[in-house]
Amino acid sequence: MAEIKITKDNFEAEVLNSHIPVIVDFWATWCGPCMMLAPVLEEIAEQYDGEIKVAKVNVDEEPELAMQFKVVSIPMVALFENGTVVKTTVGFMPKEALLTELGL
Repeated sequence: MAEIKITKDNFEAEVLNSHIPVIVDFWATWCGPCMMLAPVLEEIAEQYDGEIKVAKVNVDEEPELAMQFKVVSIPMVALFENGTVVKTTVGFMPKEALLTELGL
């Protein structure tokens, strides 16, 4: 499954009401580590298609969501299960380290 672009309009439907875990990447186009993390998240989206949803929130376009989840450093990755944040990471990590950090 391709990554899903998240806005305040689709956040509830795609993340909070998801029946599978959702990895949400809070990122920005000007963020170097965010660009390094992008292909890692694409791989996870392909590898776990149907088991885990991967979503992206551009913090410049969606400042309300960034504030709601207290994003102060990016990239910040949050794992949502049943509409609740269960784990977060900040900064670039290789795929296996990210999966381990998120408990996946």
